[in-house]
Amino acid sequence: STTPSKTSHNRTNLGKWVHKTTNPTLAWLLISIPLVIWVHTDFVLLRPLSMPGGSLEWPLWAPYELYTRTDYIYGWKAFNEKNGFTSAQGTRNIPETLLYIYYLYLVYTQSTQVQAIRGGAKPGFLAQRYVAGRPGALATMVGFAAAVMTLSKTILYGLNEAYSGWSNVGHNEWINFVFLWIIPNGAWLVASALMTFAFGREILQGLSLAAG
Repeated sequence: STTPSKTSHNRTNLGKWVHKTTNPTLAWLLISIPLVIWVHTDFVLLRPLSMPGGSLEWPLWAPYELYTRTDYIYGWKAFNEKNGFTSAQGTRNIPETLLYIYYLYLVYTQSTQVQAIRGGAKPGFLAQRYVAGRPGALATMVGFAAAVMTLSKTILYGLNEAYSGWSNVGHNEWINFVFLWIIPNGAWLVASALMTFAFGREILQGLSLAAG
């Protein structure tokens, strides 16, 4: 339901308002959810065992050693200083991730695929889907809540670093700072902002339809 005309078309086929997924959103969530669980939750909450030299570092978190040297908020500096931001962020990721998983559950169990509506070939796993009625409304609300959580967390993460004088990343050379900190965090910022906008627009459309 990205435009009024498409919303009308969807209502004609399915008989009610629908949430319409997008391929980029599904692909992003299927990639980002495991990464968040691996790094931003498990790694953080299992420190110091998961950190360089810890008994659980190899092999699961060995590849992450480079980032602990890039961003000290995930390294020994923050841990030894008992900086609570890292663990607070890792704990906060749990409900956020559960919301995303619940969104995907609704999408893959309650949806009608676009090709099925049009009588086309069997669609792929990332194919666009329609989730109609109450499940569609719930999926949109859950997706919006999770996206806002991700967006606000990412902004807070950047502002915390900026207001602390770049104390955790200021030691990096520019090439490492750009490719290992700005670009990865920028991807989360852009993706969550786009999802917040898309879900929010669908909520507004649904409320407008309900209001007549």
